[in-house]
Amino acid sequence: MPKRIGLISLLIVCGLCIPQPTNAQALIPHTLQLDAVKLEQQGLSLAKEAAQLAQFQQYELALPRARLASQLAPKNEKVWFLLGGLYVQTKKLDEGINALKKAQSLNPKNGDVQLALGSAYFQQQKYQEAVSYYQQGLKFKPNDPEGLFDLANAYYMLRKLPDAIALYKKAVSFDKKFWPAINNVGLILYEQGDVQGAMKQWQDAVSIEKQAAEPLLALAVALYAKGDRAQGLAMGQAAIRIDERYADLDFLKQNLWGTRLLSDTKKFLELPGIQAALQQREEPSNSTTRQRSIPQ
Repeated sequence: MPKRIGLISLLIVCGLCIPQPTNAQALIPHTLQLDAVKLEQQGLSLAKEAAQLAQFQQYELALPRARLASQLAPKNEKVWFLLGGLYVQTKKLDEGINALKKAQSLNPKNGDVQLALGSAYFQQQKYQEAVSYYQQGLKFKPNDPEGLFDLANAYYMLRKLPDAIALYKKAVSFDKKFWPAINNVGLILYEQGDVQGAMKQWQDAVSIEKQAAEPLLALAVALYAKGDRAQGLAMGQAAIRIDERYADLDFLKQNLWGTRLLSDTKKFLELPGIQAALQQREEPSNSTTRQRSIPQ
């Protein structure tokens, strides 16, 4: 579907039609009246379709619908919020920021929009701008665990580690099962040399979510480095069976793994037992296609 549609296409979308003159008739000039309410309703219907497609990760199909919806319902903040979110999801960050700022202009008190802007700037590695928008969003949603977690991540990237730890813990205070925040406290502690403290965080995270590959792998690396090789190797193999992306050092770096942990993990991933587990994980992919979830 094109980015913009012409008048005839717009009329078709809106259920209208243009009468066609016969050869014997002269065209009579007239003003075409478009029903603004119907146009907006059509826009909202398209936005709903886009949101449903997005639920199934059909972002490229959702985007044209959301773009058209923003033209038909230009004063609806939720439509612009949806469009901005889809742009960000598909890594069109500048377009996403523009759409989200349009939503913000329509409702400056929408905390979700502010948090989404923070996420977009974070992905652009503009961490100070991300902090500013996260803080604005949290003024309207002060008890939002995910918003607190995102702000903590931005502080982490700015090397404001005490602030990051405090916010991770605050996020957990509002959601006791929010294991990603617990996991990230472990990441910081490991880089600071508090290996035992980091392992405790990762153990807590795994006890909350046994299928969380990230803390399981981090714990495996720490155990192996401390000399508990059998248990570390077994945990590492289990983590890779859950999600092989965590065997990619670049992926780990994107997930905020620090220099010390990455160095230990590189050695760990080179172990024959881990390489064998990776090989077993790859073999089924020759005959079947696996879908992988998108991380925060």
